[in-house]
Amino acid sequence: MESVIPLTDAIKMRSLALEVFYQDFQALHGVNMEIRANHVTALIGPSGCGKSTFLRTLNRLNELIEGTTIKGQVFLDDVSIYEKDVDVVSLRKRVGMVFQKPSVFPMSVYENVAYGPRIHGIKDKSQLDEIVEKSLRAANLWEEMGYRLNSPAARMSGGQQQRLVIARVLAVGPEVILMDEPASALDPISTSKLEELIAELKKNYTIVIVTHNMQQAARVSDYTGFFLNGHLIEFNRTKELFINPANQKTEDYITGRFG
Repeated sequence: MESVIPLTDAIKMRSLALEVFYQDFQALHGVNMEIRANHVTALIGPSGCGKSTFLRTLNRLNELIEGTTIKGQVFLDDVSIYEKDVDVVSLRKRVGMVFQKPSVFPMSVYENVAYGPRIHGIKDKSQLDEIVEKSLRAANLWEEMGYRLNSPAARMSGGQQQRLVIARVLAVGPEVILMDEPASALDPISTSKLEELIAELKKNYTIVIVTHNMQQAARVSDYTGFFLNGHLIEFNRTKELFINPANQKTEDYITGRFG
């Protein structure tokens, strides 16, 4: 049973009857979800269940896939993001994305972080310096990289590169951060640092994270949505969903009976 849980936290984003088709294949079926501001929402479910597809609808990345049809609505601060007059570039500035594998640009640490602000028209060196430092500090990278700003980003460890990508997202001033399996390529120590960072970031940002790791979802998220075959089976506070799931399919999945 799909549901929207009426809770007291302010709603930052929400989907209503959201459906996504890749040509003739229906990837999402009528998904309703409310994403609360300054909280972490985790999306779990087996491979191919629709969770990454749902994540990409939140900043219209699915539109880049040829043959995609989207029905229903997604709202950001009560404004429909699929209206024709919505500036997609501005939307993706407000709703940033961190992908599964860190993809740093072939340039210095500094230029990686400064790239987005430059694209959006900031040219003043002192202002860029301030943004770079602030973003690296917010991504818990300043102590490690603040004295190595001119070194190639490609020389950083995988965990550092993923945090650099997050700093690059933060540099353009987003309100929502989408994360698609951000720790899947990281070692346990780097994963732990990333989870600590997520806990810190939610003080100032709304975060939605796709993860195959249910223990990670339980550790980092406030709310969890369980997807199966393109349906949102259950959505609730994370503790409640894991301890007392309302749907038998949810219980079967989190107890390892399938998936």
